[in-house]
Amino acid sequence: MTENRPLVLVNNETVLEELLRLAAAAGCDLRRVPDALAARPLWSAAPLVLVDPAGAREIQAERLPKRGQVVIVSPDASTIDSLQAAIELGAERVVELPTAESWLADAIADAAEGPGGPPGRVMAVVGGRGGAGASVFAAAVARAAARAGHRAMLVDCDPLAGGLDLVLGAETEKGLRWPEMNVKGRVAASSLRAALPGRAGLKVVSGARKGFAPEPDAVTAVIEAGRRGGDIVVCDLPRELSATAGAALDLADLTVIVVPAELRACASASLVAERLKARGVIAQVLVRGPAPGGLTADEVADAVGLPLMSWMPHQRGLAEALEKGEFTGRRGPLLDAARRALETLGVEQKVAS
Repeated sequence: MTENRPLVLVNNETVLEELLRLAAAAGCDLRRVPDALAARPLWSAAPLVLVDPAGAREIQAERLPKRGQVVIVSPDASTIDSLQAAIELGAERVVELPTAESWLADAIADAAEGPGGPPGRVMAVVGGRGGAGASVFAAAVARAAARAGHRAMLVDCDPLAGGLDLVLGAETEKGLRWPEMNVKGRVAASSLRAALPGRAGLKVVSGARKGFAPEPDAVTAVIEAGRRGGDIVVCDLPRELSATAGAALDLADLTVIVVPAELRACASASLVAERLKARGVIAQVLVRGPAPGGLTADEVADAVGLPLMSWMPHQRGLAEALEKGEFTGRRGPLLDAARRALETLGVEQKVAS
């Protein structure tokens, strides 16, 4: 349980039981007090204060100073009693149960996670054809974000890709994979990161080489938790753009199609681009060398019908390193392209990587 505990002064048993249930779902322990006098030493430091109308009247009588993040929770928010208490107390709002369950759950979860920083950014990566290198590029972007001083999360949305933990050489790291995860609705960012395998600031939500496809709601919950926690979230998507992939696309700030500089890859990638456009997603193209037929990056982007983000020359020795589980992304064209993608996403480098 988190130490960021909301302060609760509630006399109504029905309201109290509901708040306890919502707090348990959020992984948050409420700090309950019997009266306003007991609330005084905790009043200023509490991340959130939840009171019922009777509790609000006690606080007024005790003359506790006005503060933000005070919510009056009532079985009936329309009563004159509740509204008058809110006005006199300077409460942020009056909410009614069970109507405001969802809002209250989010408010309690926010308090449990502590003061929020700037939200994270989300990138979706899809291959223009099979074997385009999208998974490797997604892993490189997440690794570059972590090395630049950001918290990063790599999310595997392709059930047939073999697992992104394998790309990182982290298949033996302890932590939950998709088949063991039962997530939906709101997920605490801190709890999610603690449950995932990873290293050096990079967490990975991977498949387990069993062809398991996470539900769209689970993907949404994970990505939103990462963004809310300030992570750079990079999602590796399947080319068929399944419902699972669609959940990631709907949350992405930037979508990148990785296209080898080959004629057939351009034809395939143009079909992927059309499906993205049909969803209202305007992606950018990363063109990957070598170019056996002499195609330029601009020609590939024109053929695909999308803006060019970057050109990534062929990196010698990369395939051998991946085969040996020695993916590092420390230097070379792959890391350069990953950094340019982060710049396009609007991510600043905090430390030298």
